[in-house]
Amino acid sequence: MTGTGTDVRTGAGAGGGTEAEAWRRVAPEGRRFLRGHRNASARLAGWSLLESAHTFLGGYGVARALDDGFLAGSTGTGLAWLAAAGAGALLGGFALRGVFTGLSDLVEPLRDGLVRRAVRQALDRAVKDPARAPGAGAVSRLTQQTEMARDSFAGVVLTVRSFVFTAVGAFAGMAALAPVLLLFVLPPLLLGVAAFLATLRPMAAVQRGSLDTDEALADRLGELGEGLRDVVACGGQAAARGRVEPLIAAQETFARRLAHWAALRTLALGTAGRLPVVVLLAAAPWLLAHGVTAGTLAGGLTYLVQALLPALDSLMTALGSAGTRLLVVLERFCDPAPPVAGDPGAKPWPAGHPVPPAGAAAQMRGVTFAYSRGAAPVLDALDLVVRPGEHLAVVGPSGIGKSTLTALLAGMLVPDAGTVLVAGAPARREPDAGGPDPRRTLLPQQAYVFTGTVRENLTHLSPDPGDPRHGDARVRRAVTALGLDELVERLGGLDGEVRPRLLSRGECQHLALAAAYLSPAPLLLLDEATCHMDPRTEERAERALAARPGTLVVVAHRVTSAARADRVLVLDGTRAVCGAHAELPTRSPLYRDLVGRWDGTADG
Repeated sequence: MTGTGTDVRTGAGAGGGTEAEAWRRVAPEGRRFLRGHRNASARLAGWSLLESAHTFLGGYGVARALDDGFLAGSTGTGLAWLAAAGAGALLGGFALRGVFTGLSDLVEPLRDGLVRRAVRQALDRAVKDPARAPGAGAVSRLTQQTEMARDSFAGVVLTVRSFVFTAVGAFAGMAALAPVLLLFVLPPLLLGVAAFLATLRPMAAVQRGSLDTDEALADRLGELGEGLRDVVACGGQAAARGRVEPLIAAQETFARRLAHWAALRTLALGTAGRLPVVVLLAAAPWLLAHGVTAGTLAGGLTYLVQALLPALDSLMTALGSAGTRLLVVLERFCDPAPPVAGDPGAKPWPAGHPVPPAGAAAQMRGVTFAYSRGAAPVLDALDLVVRPGEHLAVVGPSGIGKSTLTALLAGMLVPDAGTVLVAGAPARREPDAGGPDPRRTLLPQQAYVFTGTVRENLTHLSPDPGDPRHGDARVRRAVTALGLDELVERLGGLDGEVRPRLLSRGECQHLALAAAYLSPAPLLLLDEATCHMDPRTEERAERALAARPGTLVVVAHRVTSAARADRVLVLDGTRAVCGAHAELPTRSPLYRDLVGRWDGTADG
């Protein structure tokens, strides 16, 4: 969802497809989750079997109390059977304690897993598309929707378990008393259940549309909140209101539709919950005439009224609300489906430009970029080919477009015209691609260093971040190559703790450069990533990074940094000149001036 022109899909299929597709996406993940928690499921089933015994004794005890006790003139026998039924109730109460313990062993891991997945998905989206980093919608998923899934899952598991084991006890009891009772109870019961199931799919579609609109409204209000002062200052209240009111109206529509389907669900509940009792009472004269005793008939009614129908009512209520809501919410946490082969969003290679060599590390052809419509372009029709293994320095005055160039190569920005390729593929990856781009690593001026061990800070871009079992020798070689031995020793070795606020900006950049050195990415982009380091340390680090297998692109701020590069790209706002450091002063007046200015400083 973008800031303007947000498309809110409503109705069936909103949020990712039909309910059948949603089930196909959710079911495999659900099976994996349950397989991973077999012990908790087994404990829950074991405690639930006691509820089946409670249900069985409830109806069977009433039947035997009447037929063998009170109606036979034996009050003691009748009271004994009622006491047995009461003992079953105590047994059921004891079982509930174990049921809720087993339920927590399933529910809490689900919530924790969804929280981790929500954070991972938000970070992946931010890495893939920084310009559209997750906002209030991601917060809604992390907080409201994870709790919604937790509560819905708990309700569904509790009610489905209760119905299944209650039904086992009730049907076993009816079969033990008189199997003919099942012929009068099951058909109306199944009829009501079928009517109820027919309402689930449309209710799920409405639930999905409601959640889509809720996320869209959260994002829209977040955007307006950030720019509220500007909206008021520019008199844009009416326009802002026009962007929010359709979403509020959509939410109202979904609420009405949910109420409509809830009414139909109530009708189905009435059919399943009352019709079996009516049918059994209507058939009572025929049953009594064909050998069914009064006690057996009373036991059958007890099973229906006190056990089976309340459990069915709870099941239908849970599936109709929590069940459909759970399906919709869990689908939103599923990883995106694999993208379709090809890149429909990739721009064609510009006409009139020669196709670059297949092995180029990065290419730009006819690239134009401006930060707003009508503004002068920062880069204008730029052509550039970076060869594999090359060390390229980018220089130019402040604000000329050096950082813009690295952001385009990193896929963080999209050119207004032209094409940017990295390793032969579009620099900006498919929207559904997961995780960081393995083709390149970008180090900005503000070094990323976090609280953790030295090893974790040095290996967080590696395949096995923070794992001491893999590559400690490689890490130590990197520390030596970049001249980090003294800093690492002062911090306590690879297992020492890094506290970013206690490090200088140059030390933070030094650690970040070592992480880039250990990254498997074949293309390194340094956007003034050494600006806080002294010249000697910078030289050692850059030489180590240039010697590393792969390609290095450096936004240089010292002449010595440019002189070390294989080629230098000079951006001057009107044209770009690329060549060796020794030849550029004769080809670019700007570079000649920059070299003179650099040479006149205390830089070295």
